[in-house]
Amino acid sequence: MLLSRRRRWRRWRLSRPFWGGLFAILAGAWICVLPLAPLKVMLQQGVAGIPSVLMGIVMVVLGLTAWFSPSQRALSGVLTTLIATAALVLSNLGGFLIGTLLGILGGGLMFAWQPYAAQRAAGAAPAADPDRTADGPTDRTAGPDPTPGPAPTPDRTADRTPVTGMVRAPVTAPAPPRNAPPPPTPHSDPQGAQP
Repeated sequence: MLLSRRRRWRRWRLSRPFWGGLFAILAGAWICVLPLAPLKVMLQQGVAGIPSVLMGIVMVVLGLTAWFSPSQRALSGVLTTLIATAALVLSNLGGFLIGTLLGILGGGLMFAWQPYAAQRAAGAAPAADPDRTADGPTDRTAGPDPTPGPAPTPDRTADRTPVTGMVRAPVTAPAPPRNAPPPPTPHSDPQGAQP
């Protein structure tokens, strides 16, 4: 029971920008709570501390957004970094620099997080050269010739239209260039959208 909870927690934590969201929540809480401290602790009250409280609440919401909607991680990361930088000027040096540093770190971690990056890094990387193996070049002379012969000619009677009896031109896709890049993987969307 305890092991399954730990596995579920680990799976949940790895499937989203957990640490970036945590740092953003801590930064928001630090910036939000500091104006409520005694006046001796604060450097500048500002306009009754409202900007500090609002920026702190927005940073907490952005951290929670990164946790519960990982597809919005890029926007949350950028906004967290901008608000943490603005808090440096508007909110007691950004919570005595602690809130600003935590916010910038959290925003950067949220923006940089990639879904399933650990699985892709641990997985086998495709070989760059099909003629080479881990031991060295392969011997292509042993065995049958890998190049196929000419394609068989198709039966043209199936391609005739029933009304006119004319032969339709075969529809084929153009051949990809020899040095074409590999097709994108399902998780390589630069905008961060998840399928």
